[in-house]
Amino acid sequence: MEGVGLSPAQPSRETGDRKFWTDRPTLVTGATGFAGSWLVQRLHELGADVVCLVRDWSPQSHLVRSGLIDSVKRVRGDVCDQALIERVLGEYEVDTVFHLAAQTIVGIANRNPVSTLQTNIGGTWSVLEATRRSPAVKNIVVASSDKAYGDTEGRYGEDTPLRGRHPYDVSKSCADLIAQAYAITYKLPVTITRCGNFYGGGDLNWNRIVPGTIRSVLRGQAPVIRSDGSPVRDYFYVEDGAAAYIRLAEAMASNPELGGQAFNFSNEAEISVLDVTRLILRLMGSSLEPEVRNHASNEIGYQALNAARARETLGWKPMFSLEQAMGQTIEWYKQFFADPSNELVPAHTNLA
Repeated sequence: MEGVGLSPAQPSRETGDRKFWTDRPTLVTGATGFAGSWLVQRLHELGADVVCLVRDWSPQSHLVRSGLIDSVKRVRGDVCDQALIERVLGEYEVDTVFHLAAQTIVGIANRNPVSTLQTNIGGTWSVLEATRRSPAVKNIVVASSDKAYGDTEGRYGEDTPLRGRHPYDVSKSCADLIAQAYAITYKLPVTITRCGNFYGGGDLNWNRIVPGTIRSVLRGQAPVIRSDGSPVRDYFYVEDGAAAYIRLAEAMASNPELGGQAFNFSNEAEISVLDVTRLILRLMGSSLEPEVRNHASNEIGYQALNAARARETLGWKPMFSLEQAMGQTIEWYKQFFADPSNELVPAHTNLA
């Protein structure tokens, strides 16, 4: 059922330079993931010739459920398959690469560290080595994360050392450093994004605080907080994330000196898990109280990003405030669950 339950929130303005993207051969890894789906949607709207690398078929993915998957080129395969990536880059004459493929769930990384390390680290070097061997590629954006910084005091600047300690954090620290190594050693045109915790419509991993809380309230159930509620996070709207990726690629194309640099993207409005839960409850007009279980492990206590470099170097700023974006996110899920069949949708755990 194409597009059932999906009326995604519309951005306040078009993001990206249509003249730049029209007919540009662009590869997106992790295209059916949460952030990847929104990035592909924006690139398609801008007229890019999008090629998507898809490992597992996930019918619950926003890209699939919206029907957009039928409007882009897609290749089935694993991001760790370097030969496959080289073939795709060559046969589709790819100019720009967005590498988003990763195992993104901290709990899964704790239970299955090997598969997470293989995908997040091995997948990154496979993509970068393939692009190094593909002269047509002019621009590569690698999606790192604020988790790459590990548990560090204060707001993270891009020069803060990368100090992951747990499986997921370490995988992002390593992938980030590998991207820097390829940029410095081989002069590969790579830039790196470090974003906060993505949220927005289309995230069907109910263990995450935003979609899990919204679903609970819509069901009349108390939302569950796995931690003690105190961890502070930098929540970042997924549509702002897609716009940030696109802006960075455009900037790199006009200024190759950006190669090897990392950029934090953030609203710079960090908030605790408990407070973001209470924000959702307030916006939904709910009198429910959260159930704090305090069972979470390997969680970083405080994460906040300084986005001054992105503002000053790229002229970037978020389109939405936390409250605006959360309101749009709530509306997305209200429409999603207006279709009774979506109550049965399982957790979305494909590569994101």
